[in-house]
Amino acid sequence: MRIETDHTTTYTYSEPVRLGPQTVRLRPRPGGPLSEIHYQLEVDPAPSVRLECLDPAGNRVVRLQFIGETRHLCLTTHLVVETGSAAEYVPVLDAAHRLLPLSYPAAEADPLAPYLSGPPAPPAVTQLATRLQERAGGDLLAYLECLNQWIYASIVREIRPTGAPQTPSETLDRGRGACRDQTVLFVALCHAAGLAARFVSGYQDRSAMETDRRYLHAWPEVYLPGAGWYGYDPTRGIAVADGHLPLAAALDPAGTLPVEGSYFGTAESRMEFLLTIQTDAHQAGATRTRSGA
Repeated sequence: MRIETDHTTTYTYSEPVRLGPQTVRLRPRPGGPLSEIHYQLEVDPAPSVRLECLDPAGNRVVRLQFIGETRHLCLTTHLVVETGSAAEYVPVLDAAHRLLPLSYPAAEADPLAPYLSGPPAPPAVTQLATRLQERAGGDLLAYLECLNQWIYASIVREIRPTGAPQTPSETLDRGRGACRDQTVLFVALCHAAGLAARFVSGYQDRSAMETDRRYLHAWPEVYLPGAGWYGYDPTRGIAVADGHLPLAAALDPAGTLPVEGSYFGTAESRMEFLLTIQTDAHQAGATRTRSGA
């Protein structure tokens, strides 16, 4: 599938400020079936330093530094990718790795250690993980599918453009959450089953919500021995495939922020973004929103 995006993020300040270092995570992750055809990032005001590199999680990031004062910061990306075919995303597991509990090979266990644990799981998460494992008969892929479908059917999807993710307990108690909330819950349920999992942010070909507005999306990935990182999208009840475009993956949501930085001064700031996504089927959607910061 061919996916094209135009994404503009603008910060305006009530009076001149000095910008601190900024980190931008708006370029596709390397590897997999995805091929980058075109990428362009425009920055206004022009930075004094612009460095493109990989962060510790393997994300492609741009680090920016600025000199002088400004009353705005505008970041505009234009991106065109080919995501490959859906068949290229289907995992194949060896018989030794198809059942829970899963034992990761020694060569993979050490680097995966940070992704195998998180905050202590509350009883409700542990109990739900146990029930879903029983429902899946101990089969690894069946468990992940049960988990994906349970969140899709049980957690009402909502849009919350700003704010930190809810804890797994909060999402279970409320019975509703945004994509980042559902992702955090999915990751916690993977950890409770002894599976390595991480948080991913990116774009999707169409929204799970009945709205013309488009936002950055979030979903979880699970590490499968011999098959690598494999994603699920509980907001749509599907596996991640050619309709998803990953930008950043990390242990937690903070490591996937599209723009991370600071400014110095007493000014109030306002953020506005415009995101347009077009697929090879020529489906498009855009959103413009404002929020105080």
